[in-house]
Parts: sequence; C-alpha cells; structure tokens
Amino acid sequence: MEGLEEKLKGLSIARRSRPEEPTYLLDVALQSTGLLAVSCSNFTVHLHNKDTLNQLREYRGHNKPLCGVVFSHHSPDFLYSGSADGTVRGWDVRCPATEAAQMFKSDPSHSYCSFDLSCSDTLLCAGTEQVNDEDSFLVFWDVRKPGAGLLGVYSESHSDDITQVRFHPRDKDRIASGSTDGLVNVFDLSRGAEEDALLATCNSDSSAGSVCWSGADYTQLLCLSHDEGLHLWDLGQLDTEEPLTIFSTSDARSLTLLADRGGVDYLVGGSWLEDAQKLLVVGGKNSGDLHLMECDDRGLHLLRSLKGGHASTVRCFLWDAAEEALVTGGEDAQLLLWKPGGEDLTSAKRESKKSASALKLKSRPHKKHGYQREKKEARQDNE
Repeated sequence: MEGLEEKLKGLSIARRSRPEEPTYLLDVALQSTGLLAVSCSNFTVHLHNKDTLNQLREYRGHNKPLCGVVFSHHSPDFLYSGSADGTVRGWDVRCPATEAAQMFKSDPSHSYCSFDLSCSDTLLCAGTEQVNDEDSFLVFWDVRKPGAGLLGVYSESHSDDITQVRFHPRDKDRIASGSTDGLVNVFDLSRGAEEDALLATCNSDSSAGSVCWSGADYTQLLCLSHDEGLHLWDLGQLDTEEPLTIFSTSDARSLTLLADRGGVDYLVGGSWLEDAQKLLVVGGKNSGDLHLMECDDRGLHLLRSLKGGHASTVRCFLWDAAEEALVTGGEDAQLLLWKPGGEDLTSAKRESKKSASALKLKSRPHKKHGYQREKKEARQDNE
C-alpha cells in the first residue's frame, strides 16, 4: 500500500470555490454521498458539490456566529448546524426550502460555542459559553424527539466556555469536551449522572481550542490550544500507572518543522486517518501556506507543504479518504480541493478578500487573548 507521505506528495489544487461576499470559512463537513457543508462567519451555511465545489444552496437562519456543521451518519441527507444564537438546527439537504426542518434549544441564556452528533445519530450535545460569569453547560437532546426538550444537562465539570465537544467515532456513549478553563473531560454517558459519567480530566495548561479522537482504537485524544499548544493523551492508560501524555508542547510555533528550519504560525486542527493509521495535524503560515504533519510519540514531523493555494489563514480542513483528497477553507473565503495530480482549472491564486466589515465579523480566532477580547467586544455590542 502506498504510504501516507507518498499520497500527500501527489496533492495539488484541483478546484477552487470563490464566493463573492467576503466571509471566513470556519468549518467543513463531508457527506458520504457527495456534498460538502461549510459554516461561514456571516452566519450562513453553504452546501457544495464535493467534486466541483460548485455552491448548490445557502442556508440562512442563524443570527449569531456558527460553531460548526455535521452531517448525520446514518441519514446523510440531514445536516446539523450550531450557533451562538442558542440553537442547533437540522436541515434536510434534499429540500429547496430554506427553513430548518428541526430546531433544538435549551435555556434562553445559553449561547453555544460547540456541538456534535453521536455516532449512532441518537444524541446531540452542545457546549455553552460561560453564563453570568459563573457556569457553563453541556446540554443533551434526543435527536429522534426534536420537540421534547432537553434530555439532560452537565454543569459541574467546566468553569468557562466549552469550546469543543466531540463524540467518540465508535462508542455512542463516550464524549470529550474542551474548555477555555484548560480542562479536557471525557465522559461515559451510559453511567448517567455527571459525577459518575466523568472518566478522566486532562489539563492542557491553556485554553483548549479543539479536540480530536485518534489512535487505532480511538483511545487517544488530541487537544490543540488557542495559543498553539498541542497535547496527545493515551486514555488506554487510565487504569494503569503509566502516564497519559504521549507527546506535548506548550507552543508548536517554537518547533523546527519546516525545510527552512522555521516553524508554523498556527495549528488548524487534527484528524485520525483510518486507512493510514496516522494522526494528521495541519498547520499553516499567515501567508496561506499549509503544512501537513504527522503526530506521534516522537512529536510532529512534516510530511508535505502546500503552497500557492490560500492567501491568508486557513481555518478548517477535512481528509476525504475515499478520494484521497484534502479540502481546506480559510479567511480568504476560498474553499480548495487538493487531489493527487490535481490541476487547477480556475485562475491563479486569489488575493485575500478581507474587508473592513469582514475583519469585524465575530469568528473564533486562534489566540486565547483574541478569543477573550472578542467576547468582551460582543458583550459591549449587546449593551
């Protein structure tokens, strides 16, 4: 079988999508039957053909920043989006209607900054921002009962904004949550009450930005912090005396990773590649260059650099295993498809479309100080 490094070496730009309105592309999700969903900083969700990147539809309904998009695992025509407006909405992508088919809410004071759908498609979970400078909540719904109200709430395990929730890819009852309080918690929901369900608490020593399940049996957990820290833990060691930490760095920018002996400016995220049995971590330069790295117990190792694509910071990516292709989206409003032997059929690298209004859009930045400043500005805007 061809190695991952060889596969990545063949990547080049095959398609670009260029919406006219300046907007940051914040998150991207893949549907098994050929669609991409993208959440944007102008509060909309765009639906694209995954092969051509042609935009097929736009969903407008949220009125505050989005915190992600995810397709149903077993009913791929259903797409979910979460927002700081306190709603998670379900969209039927077969219908031309722009109204959400489902809507999930909790307390009116709740503003969501993360959400996810369980691998069984039965549970939705959202993480809230801190409420009244005191509490933050994990709220749960039964997807099969959209009008039935909340299924449950966890309120004791985090003390600040819950920036990420990630269900286990195979265990429908296991979920990880990360927060600006620096903690990453792992729960077994089959145990019921929050105190009993809490299996592990890992400390990232900084504001946790993203969490990713990894490893051959998905027993490992990757955490990236808002100040570019990286931590890889082995939860398989919970019942042993062995340390949980596989690899950790408080600042990935300080690592010598690139051919010119330099480092990345930021980390985009991580993804476990099942076929290759490798943990892919994507980092970038502020110029738009991308760097694909492997993460293991030896640290971060550069596999491939992708240049000439984006014109500014990349905010999201996904690996399409079936096509052995990479999809990336960024602050330049570009959605790019990288494929083996790809040939960009559009014009040359696009200039950044950032505008004064785009720069004011409240999207999740990479740095902790920026994240806290953004919250303060949002509060002032609402006063």
